[in-house]
Amino acid sequence: MAGHESEIRIACIQMEPVVGAKQANVARSQAMIGEAADNGAKLMVLPELCNSGYVFETREEAFDLAEEIPNGPTMRAWAEVAADRGIHLVAGIAERHGNVLYNAAAVIGPQGHIGTFRKVHLWNAENLFFEPGDLGFPVFRTPLGRIGCGICYDGWFPETYRLCALQGADIVCVPTNWVPIPGQAPGREAMANILVMAAAHSNSIFIAAADRVGTERGQPFEGQSLIASYTGWPIAGPASRDREEILYADINLADARRKRNWNEYNQVLRDRRTDVYAEMLGSTHPAGWY
Repeated sequence: MAGHESEIRIACIQMEPVVGAKQANVARSQAMIGEAADNGAKLMVLPELCNSGYVFETREEAFDLAEEIPNGPTMRAWAEVAADRGIHLVAGIAERHGNVLYNAAAVIGPQGHIGTFRKVHLWNAENLFFEPGDLGFPVFRTPLGRIGCGICYDGWFPETYRLCALQGADIVCVPTNWVPIPGQAPGREAMANILVMAAAHSNSIFIAAADRVGTERGQPFEGQSLIASYTGWPIAGPASRDREEILYADINLADARRKRNWNEYNQVLRDRRTDVYAEMLGSTHPAGWY
């Protein structure tokens, strides 16, 4: 069985949501999910806040576009397509929890809602609308494998991926809305691509990052969705900067567990010096198997 334990096709769905057009955004996501399922994908990642759009003008607008998890209309629509097609989704959504808003990612399987991740590190004007995530970096056990999450700016913090890896994640799914970084030379890849590859390599995990495209209320987005192997090298993408598309990669998630040894002497997680720094980097979440 070695080499076939957790073979799946994953897909990053790069789309262009329109702020405020929630019904149309969800319909577009369903259509692209259907296309990916027709092409054999079993795990799909969609962009950050792909149901609502990203650049809010007022708190009232943000509240109006957000919804409860798992009982809102977007979640019902995604759960329906997941059940119908027998797939797993990780999708960015504006979550309303009482009177509090979170920039969240919903993890959904054929049986419905599996769990929620709330963005830990808020970027720029997000601080005006959302509260920082309060769920840590949970790793969700699924029939496909162990799935961790991060959202966009979370990827600038090495702790995001390390805490997922320490809890046994095989893959980290990243709904994102990457924006241009000052100093980026024309034609250079997104800074986020470099960070994704480095994190995949230094933690021996797969990473699937689904970005959006387009310009929203003056804010351009980078596109360049990417799927990185546990080796750190891209196995799909980067995608284009300016059009909707779907990236696919056929992987065995078990490779993230079986092939962590770089050579006879070095295994990246085993070699950590926990006598020098805290084993879980200060997190109260327990370390999982690795």
